Amino acid sequence: MTNNEVTFAHNASIYGYDNRDVLAAVAAQRLVTLIMESQNDVQNLNKPFHLLLTGGTDSIRMFQMLASNPLLPAINWNLVHIWWADERFVAYDSEDRNARKAREMFLNLLTSNKALAESHIHEMPADERNAEEIAAASDAENDAILDAAAHDYEEEIVSILGKEPVFDLAILGMGPDAHMASLFPGLPQVNNRDRIVVGVNHSPKLPPMRLTLTVPVLAHSHCTWFLTAGAEKGAALMNSLSGANNPEYPASFANGTDEISWLTTAETLQAAIK
Repeated sequence: MTNNEVTFAHNASIYGYDNRDVLAAVAAQRLVTLIMESQNDVQNLNKPFHLLLTGGTDSIRMFQMLASNPLLPAINWNLVHIWWADERFVAYDSEDRNARKAREMFLNLLTSNKALAESHIHEMPADERNAEEIAAASDAENDAILDAAAHDYEEEIVSILGKEPVFDLAILGMGPDAHMASLFPGLPQVNNRDRIVVGVNHSPKLPPMRLTLTVPVLAHSHCTWFLTAGAEKGAALMNSLSGANNPEYPASFANGTDEISWLTTAETLQAAIK
């Protein structure tokens, strides 16, 4: 190592782009290219590709870029499965749901022309209670409902990917507090090593009830990409990259067996080094 080289947590690669739009365009092109390369590798013929998504502004921008990518028809979407790293536990038709935004921006395009089978879109469960039932529920009742929903999604994952699931690509985001998916600093879920999916009650970020994959899963995808932009995330970026596996910075746990990359902006990097 030379004096000019810097090593980041998990030997992550960091890419800084001019602005959010360039970041989103690069992420969209990289995603299309990765799926195409996987499907055209003769060793992977007819092998499913499992893609893990989350919400957030930068992912939404990427979905918008994907919808207009000219290489979409070159992908065999019938071999692609879509999953979520976390979800807001609200009604299916709520605008707060990560899956709804992904559908509106990108996935509906694929399902409407029969390129992607609806059965390959694996949404996390939703809260099917009415407003009165939600308002009247106790903390214990909410915890039980979240746990049952987490078990349901865990069973779906295990039925397809096995008891130690490995996704081909996880595309994650990070908040200003360094949370990833719905694993927040200071909450017990970040330390859970026994489950694949857990419920989160009283999330510090609204809405308060969520479902999330756990650290063991998010640390073992083949490839993991973080899309994170904004000066307000600079300190979290630096802290997450300065040391691996720090529960005060949940994003520091994320890893990939083949690749871990952070796609960010010059503005975010400038804030990180101040």
